[in-house]
Amino acid sequence: MPSAHPPPAPSHGPARHDIRRGALCMVAATLCFSAMFALVKALGDRIHFAEMMFFRSLIALPVMFWMVTHVGGLRMLATKRLGGHALRAVTSFVAMSLGFYAATLLPLAALMGLTYTAPLFVTILSIPMLGEQVGRHRWGAVVVGFLGILVVAASGSGGTGPAGTGTLLLLGAFCAVLNGFFSALSTLQVRQLSATEPSATIVLWQSLLIALLTGLALPFIWVTPGWTEMGLLVLLGIVGGIGQLAWTEAYASAQASSLGVYTYSGIVWAMLLGWAVWGEVPGLGTLLGAALIIAAGLYILRRELLRKRLRAG
Repeated sequence: MPSAHPPPAPSHGPARHDIRRGALCMVAATLCFSAMFALVKALGDRIHFAEMMFFRSLIALPVMFWMVTHVGGLRMLATKRLGGHALRAVTSFVAMSLGFYAATLLPLAALMGLTYTAPLFVTILSIPMLGEQVGRHRWGAVVVGFLGILVVAASGSGGTGPAGTGTLLLLGAFCAVLNGFFSALSTLQVRQLSATEPSATIVLWQSLLIALLTGLALPFIWVTPGWTEMGLLVLLGIVGGIGQLAWTEAYASAQASSLGVYTYSGIVWAMLLGWAVWGEVPGLGTLLGAALIIAAGLYILRRELLRKRLRAG
């Protein structure tokens, strides 16, 4: 899932003032991403997560090509920073791998809560990567967010179940947090690339290169899916592609400050899907930890927007 920080602005698109459109697109995007993780969880016992990633990337490519054609045609493939795109594709590939693997181990609500750690890591990594100054307010939010991680991990590891369940939950939590770390790296690489590259170029190169990377792994992990599994894999790719498109459209339609709360609506969808499909009921620890992580992310977003306004003024 994309991090809670906005992508670079598209080269063309609707003016940034339609909050209703932006909110609707963001809620739709988080629903798609929650459904995507639910499909990963459902397929995890039979299909390797790398194979699911391949279908996610391959089937989403037509959606990405449509978006690129919409904003500028195939000339958007032209780039002088192929190395930068390749590096971002690798970090995105690692982030997606960790997220998909975590989805096979964790309850959906816990997974979504922990993947929202990306803004915390963006704050930390922006110091060495972008030379940004981080004040005490944002450092305080980072500390609160990491306390939330500990609460979610502790609540997940203490449940009842078959032997080894607690260890697997801790492994899933660790992978979900690492997903946040690599998603943050990818976000900062977008910020660096967007200085010279249109957003459509960045998105398209990521999709192409991740499809290539996952395709290289197929000979080693391929499991021939049945008809039902194939249908679910196709659906996974469709909802993932639509989610990416809706996410980008949301930030093209409204300012990040208006979308902050809606960005975290995925936790609600995850709880509903987890309960409806697997009977998962999030414990108090999971809810409290997720609330701390989300509150920290929203506060960091607020401080960043305030800092930008002060610079502009």
